[in-house]
Amino acid sequence: MSNAIDTRMFRNLFLAGAKNLEAKKEYINELNVFPVPDGDTGTNMTLTIMSAAREVAALPEDADLKSVCKAMSSGSLRGARGNSGVILSQLFRGMCKVLKGLDGQITIEDLVQSFDKAVESAYKAVMKPTEGTILTVAKGVYEKASEYDNDADMEEFIDAVLVHAQKVLDSTPEMLPVLKQAGVVDSGGAGLLEVLKGAQRYFRGEEMDLGISDTTESAPEEEGSVKSEGPKSKYTYDMAFTILLSRNFNIKQEQDFLKYLESMGDHASIKVVEDTAAMTVHTDDPGLVFQRALSFGELTDISIVNQHAGGKQAPKAEEAPAQAPADDPSTWKDAGFITISVGEGISAVFKDLGVDQIISGGQTMNPSTDDILHAISLVPAKTIYVLPNNKNIIMAANQARDLTGDKEIVVVPSKTIPQGIAAIISFAPDLSGEENLAAMTEAMSMVATGQVTYAVRDTQIDGKEIHENDIMGIGDKGILAVGKQIDETTIEMIDIMMSENSGELISIYFGEDIKQSEAEELAKKLKDKYAGCDIELISGGQPIYYYLISIE
Repeated sequence: MSNAIDTRMFRNLFLAGAKNLEAKKEYINELNVFPVPDGDTGTNMTLTIMSAAREVAALPEDADLKSVCKAMSSGSLRGARGNSGVILSQLFRGMCKVLKGLDGQITIEDLVQSFDKAVESAYKAVMKPTEGTILTVAKGVYEKASEYDNDADMEEFIDAVLVHAQKVLDSTPEMLPVLKQAGVVDSGGAGLLEVLKGAQRYFRGEEMDLGISDTTESAPEEEGSVKSEGPKSKYTYDMAFTILLSRNFNIKQEQDFLKYLESMGDHASIKVVEDTAAMTVHTDDPGLVFQRALSFGELTDISIVNQHAGGKQAPKAEEAPAQAPADDPSTWKDAGFITISVGEGISAVFKDLGVDQIISGGQTMNPSTDDILHAISLVPAKTIYVLPNNKNIIMAANQARDLTGDKEIVVVPSKTIPQGIAAIISFAPDLSGEENLAAMTEAMSMVATGQVTYAVRDTQIDGKEIHENDIMGIGDKGILAVGKQIDETTIEMIDIMMSENSGELISIYFGEDIKQSEAEELAKKLKDKYAGCDIELISGGQPIYYYLISIE
């Protein structure tokens, strides 16, 4: 009988849990209540735990428990995406606070204490904890675990905890009516259970592949000067360069850098060979790319080609990079802005409003805590306002705020793009961060938002029967309209919004799948119907969502 595990076993249990969640990602995604094509729970939780798994896998085989815990906690905190990912990262953080001080042997009582701390950390991270979610399942794990002490057998302990966790998960529809209506259990809780199941399988001795795959694309194979010869894209500059690495560049950092390159453009690739990293990307901001690259070492073999100027080589590569923000706080401006945006047109609106850093993301791909932290590092301001513009990104923004020490970070809890725009417009330079937060929050309350997209599966929610590929008009409080035609559904949604808000301005942001003529026709219909309202038409360029509508 065994009542303890060593560091190596603990490390492998974590990796097994991460791999099992990764394998069940799509199953978790399908449990989401809203049938929208967004950054789903399974995807967010998998990206979060795999960020930590890469850190853990990069450690030497004889790494001590403190190092393993640090990799788990730091990797998951910085890689956290979406509310479910942030909660998962807080569970690991709390757990590791207890375990990192041990000498390498973890007893059942140690695990019970770590579960207790995990639940405490996760609940504290949520402003208004809701039962029937991942939090409830985590609490159920602790409550069952607390019935055992060191006299118990470890395998019996793990099995009992898993059986109880499944019962708690199965009961979540009785706690949240929306789950019962949709006929699913909580997706975040299901994701946590898959992590535990993976660990259980490994502990039982099942053969599992614990290798963490490197999904990085291969860079060109030529030695010497690296040339990017991929197909042209909408981005202006085709750039390639090599970093002579002067600091550690592990798998986690490589993946994060690739993710950053992909957020800056397309056709991104990285190839690491010994002490060099060859990189290519098509982008509109070579200066920002160079700026981040310089933090890892000296640059060489630089090539920048303007793809929209007949492939003409830039006269001097060193003229392209923009200057990095000054490190001296005395030179910082008083206020700066970071926002999450999607679509060239919407991003242009934010730029015109003075936003310093725009993080590409939103509903289709929630940015990580680390993405927000990096943007914070690039803004030379004493106070930085972060606008998530999505309810599933607010917690990651809060986590980035809590991990920042040298600047005042004010997270403005904008849940939609129109709310974010209204918040920035209401900013007053003579007010404090707290005062501006209050003013911005009030401005957001005056904006009603509607979003038009398509359903990815059949379901029933908000009293409406929805079929795959139906058009949905989604308001601030749920699904307002369902139909077969985009215009008809959009107008029905706006009718409901107007009856609730009596607005004077209707702003229409049309997406990349809507032609200008189609958007103009919709605007004409609305002008005829709401003659007393101003109708504003903007090319948003956003994917997935045909229209974003704001009413003020």
